[in-house]
Amino acid sequence: MSIEPAKMEGRGAKAEVYAGLLSQLGAVFEGEKELISNMANCAALLYHTLEDLNWAGFYLSRGEDLVLGPFQGQPACVRIPRGKGVCGAAAFKRQTIVVADVREFPGHIACDAASRSEIVVPLIAGSRLVGVLDLDSPIVNRFDAADQAGLEPIARRLLDGSELGM
Repeated sequence: MSIEPAKMEGRGAKAEVYAGLLSQLGAVFEGEKELISNMANCAALLYHTLEDLNWAGFYLSRGEDLVLGPFQGQPACVRIPRGKGVCGAAAFKRQTIVVADVREFPGHIACDAASRSEIVVPLIAGSRLVGVLDLDSPIVNRFDAADQAGLEPIARRLLDGSELGM
């Protein structure tokens, strides 16, 4: 499968790109329930489809920490305490966080100095925090409400199509 970065100019274009991603993920997840494998394919599809990303991946909930899971991009921080940085804050609050400029986010953890904006979507199954989906960009203000509206259904589709017996 060859993947070309999608042009995402304007809110309508973003909605179309995310709808296409959701459809593609449905096909990729078809018949596969392994969470880690589905996360790996999801990270790859997001990284290679969405423009202006320098990291796309997952952190998994392990006790009071988030531990690095499948990703695409530069090597990353392995362990993040819940409540620390953007990923830890999203996990603690159990809500999506969009950061226009990470340099202005109190307590930001700089795994890659090139990252300038970030969006983190918590992965919640029932009452259980499974982890977070994290996307970084070297562009300030890369993410917005349209990205949140597109990524939250992708996170739900990932959880709905995977076995969570971890």
